[in-house]
Amino acid sequence: MFSVGELVVYPAQGVGRVEKIEEQDLNGAKTNLYIVRILSNNVTLMVPVDNADSVGLRPVSGKKQGQKILNFLSDRSDFTGYSGQNWNRRYREYSEKLKSKDIIDVAYVLKELFLISRDKELSFGERRLLEQAMGLVSMELAYALKMDQSQAKSKVEGLFSDILTPEVLEEKNQE
Repeated sequence: MFSVGELVVYPAQGVGRVEKIEEQDLNGAKTNLYIVRILSNNVTLMVPVDNADSVGLRPVSGKKQGQKILNFLSDRSDFTGYSGQNWNRRYREYSEKLKSKDIIDVAYVLKELFLISRDKELSFGERRLLEQAMGLVSMELAYALKMDQSQAKSKVEGLFSDILTPEVLEEKNQE
């Protein structure tokens, strides 16, 4: 059970803070809910306490897991490429992974899209997924490694500096 003030991660939304735990009447049944405010966009979520695990609500990664994420991102031995796999299938696979409660699945999407971008220009949909994965990973890394999100994002981009061209890096700095 999470407590008020605790940082948590909600899949596909990112890091949030449990603002309160309240009891509400839903369809005639009293239900305890976590009221979670997502830090990146100020969205408020109501998550039933009894279903928190099944929807993927989990604590923010610690320093050890943060380092594991960085190690995973820097290891390119598992990259198989995208040849023979159509975009629709990859899009569905990546979208599902972004909803996963395992941050390594989200990091997988980030790594794959960065590595695909070295061989071809990413489509609009691929760029959106890359941005979403970067936001989720960098936000969690920031809390896990006790740094600003911009520092975490720079750290991740540094792992792929051999792929990112100076033009792309300049464009990202202007955002």
